[in-house]
Amino acid sequence: MPHEQSDLCALQRQHWQDTYRAHPDIYGSAPSAPAVYAANLFKAAGAKRILELAAGHGRDALFFARQGFTVLAIDFSDVAIERIRRVAETQSLAGQLLTIVHDLREPVPLESEAVDAVFAHMALCMALSTKEIHALVSEVRRVIRPGGTFVYTVRHTGDAHHGAGNAHGDDVFEHGGFVVHFFSRQLVDALTEGWTLNDVHAFAEGALPRRLWRVTMTKPR
Repeated sequence: MPHEQSDLCALQRQHWQDTYRAHPDIYGSAPSAPAVYAANLFKAAGAKRILELAAGHGRDALFFARQGFTVLAIDFSDVAIERIRRVAETQSLAGQLLTIVHDLREPVPLESEAVDAVFAHMALCMALSTKEIHALVSEVRRVIRPGGTFVYTVRHTGDAHHGAGNAHGDDVFEHGGFVVHFFSRQLVDALTEGWTLNDVHAFAEGALPRRLWRVTMTKPR
């Protein structure tokens, strides 16, 4: 990746490490609304094994495990991953929740068609270039089985922080130390190549509020 982008990624990793050390439960212990939606969808589809991208401190990964799924949670912060491991052990979920420290810019460490479903709450809109986002979605398509469902959420260009703070190009803006790639609808549509697009749902989250899309796609059989 370009030197500037590499530096930005390294800074973001450190920023999230520091954030999780200072605020281990930054988003609370209750699952996100998209995770509740995804769990119901995954159950209806008969999914058993789930991959969560950028699982953070684990509120959704732990929720999925409590719902009976086998979960692989990955995140580039070893601080966050260690916390998920500790909480999973205290909740007797360690056998259902596997964790890996992993950078989403690298190939997903799974064999092809290894999981039934994939969940990513604001993972794709982190400090990733458009090219890296396309590569990541291609990796998701590789590791998910035919008929499997991919649910992801992203902040979009209608968000109040789009265009605010420090601009890094490619619809990437830094605000309050956090870097976000704001999605256009054109980018959402471009990522559907090789998928069946089921739904694009607009919703808000947080006090700003953050404006997001929840996208549901299925890998054709």
